[in-house]
Amino acid sequence: MDSFQVILAQWTGGVGIASADGAFLIALAELSLNSLDSILAPIMKIWGGLPGLIQALVLVVLSIVCAKFAAWILSSYVSRLVGKTETTIDDELVELMHRPVFLVVLFLGLGMAAEQAGLPENGLWVTQAILKTLGIIVLVLFAIRASRLILDALSRNQDRFHLIQSRTLPLFYNISLLVIIGAAVYFLFLSWKIDPTAWLASAGIIGLALSFAAKDSLANLFAGAFILADAPYKIGDFVVLDSGERGRVTHIGLRSTRMLTRDDVEITIPNAVMGNSKITNESGGPYEKERIRVKVGVAYGTDVDRVEELLIAIAVSHPEIMKEPEPRVRFRAFGDSSLDFELLGWIQEPVLRGRLRHLLCKEIYKAFAEEGIEIPYPKRDVYLHGDAGSPAGD
Repeated sequence: MDSFQVILAQWTGGVGIASADGAFLIALAELSLNSLDSILAPIMKIWGGLPGLIQALVLVVLSIVCAKFAAWILSSYVSRLVGKTETTIDDELVELMHRPVFLVVLFLGLGMAAEQAGLPENGLWVTQAILKTLGIIVLVLFAIRASRLILDALSRNQDRFHLIQSRTLPLFYNISLLVIIGAAVYFLFLSWKIDPTAWLASAGIIGLALSFAAKDSLANLFAGAFILADAPYKIGDFVVLDSGERGRVTHIGLRSTRMLTRDDVEITIPNAVMGNSKITNESGGPYEKERIRVKVGVAYGTDVDRVEELLIAIAVSHPEIMKEPEPRVRFRAFGDSSLDFELLGWIQEPVLRGRLRHLLCKEIYKAFAEEGIEIPYPKRDVYLHGDAGSPAGD
């Protein structure tokens, strides 16, 4: 009590309380402690005289009450405090914590009750190990849900967290799941008094063997992680592979990428192949719009200015050719039998390229036919020579 008096005297002097008031506070504190000792002493005496089974039952009841009280504190006070913040993630986390907090407090109380119940040593050890296992399972389920909730919230704030985005969420989901499960297995071993060192060494040897046996799968797995992180393409993009396939990306997984071709045929490509190939992403860049090119040749002697006017007029009049950037025509080369022109126009999406090129070619052919502009094509003269001894009329 002397040390308490010294501390309280220093505190009262530090806050500027008069010496008389400080002495009064010291006396009041001493009286409170003495009263608390006088109240607890008979209770502890009675508690010590109770049988172990009765003490265990009382602890079970108290653990239920404490668990209910902890859940009430969360729902009444903590929820009210986090409700004043601008974000909603803390409200959702507190909502997730209700059941885990109740169960963890309950399991702790049940563990204390098991100690007082007079169980044999082996029975007490098994009971506490089961309670710890149940507590770990509850915490693991809460950690998985909380990690996904936090990752979803971070992915929506792309200005601050550039790496965590919607396309990389599956990667972070899997990483967090592996970390949580690994920690849970480690604490489960400790709960059942199993030395994890030997298991970790065995897992390392098994992992080394599996890495050689499943090197292709691991290559696809790591390539998928790099694709999700680097994002050379995303779901919905039009890509062209080295082999010539062109289509829309429909799924990006850790093992493979799926693509729907223009023939409505879905193909699956291993991520290791995608990671080591040249991929042309037609939807990449700052805009999704794309420029199409229509090549056309006209006969020598044609009015090149008139050809340019016709091509520009055809492109401008088409509703699906963008006005900005405006269409243009380029005189590319003097060909072997034609003057080679190229019509350049911009379209909104790569998927429109094939149909619009078809329509433009039709309109160009009709316009040139009306104007009398010849589109040359290769011509060959074939000479037949008869045998020298045959009659001329044969």
